[in-house]
Amino acid sequence: MTIPIPIAARERLDAGLASLGLDRAIAAPLLEYLQLLLRWNRAYNLTAVREPLDMVDKHLLDSLAMHPHVDAIARAGGILADLGTGAGLPGIPLAIAKPGLRVTLVESNGKKVRFLREVVRKLALADVEVVESRIEAFDRPGAFDAITARALATLPLILQLGGHLLKPGGQLLAMKGVYPDAEIAELPHQWTLAHAHALRVPGLDAERHLLVIQLAGPAQSTAP
Repeated sequence: MTIPIPIAARERLDAGLASLGLDRAIAAPLLEYLQLLLRWNRAYNLTAVREPLDMVDKHLLDSLAMHPHVDAIARAGGILADLGTGAGLPGIPLAIAKPGLRVTLVESNGKKVRFLREVVRKLALADVEVVESRIEAFDRPGAFDAITARALATLPLILQLGGHLLKPGGQLLAMKGVYPDAEIAELPHQWTLAHAHALRVPGLDAERHLLVIQLAGPAQSTAP
């Protein structure tokens, strides 16, 4: 059964895409993804956010706020691993918004994995792979240009679980709310904060940051 998306949610998405500098043409697949999420959420409780308007703000636009920071990876046909992706956030919105970006969605929950595979099939996302695995057990060392995580764990724990997946020179693109000074201070010695970007999410009056973490080297850390 297809669940209709309220006009207000469609308008919110259009306005948000314009604010983020993204092509309005991607609204159609994003709304198809949202419809699938609403339908599956009724039976499987994939996400605590249940209202379409809230999903547009807190899921779609929140995920897409980091889109400029994956441009270089997409242009190079690089590959991004979304760790503990849950219902596919931010990986699926980014894959829709950035043709050429290859995305691997890593999730250990079987119900969520079945949902992700249905999304990939329905939306014909040829560059998206779904892997059912715990992050630390995902045996593809050095395979990814970047890894990302959204509301998953602390920075040190993300690196402990998934740092092995990065290529030399690869980066963790960590999505955070309030600037996490304590987590940054606890980064393992071989990792350093390369950049910190304050993000603005249309429709949300809340702090958002994207932290770029890489192996320690000549790059200098920056604070917002």
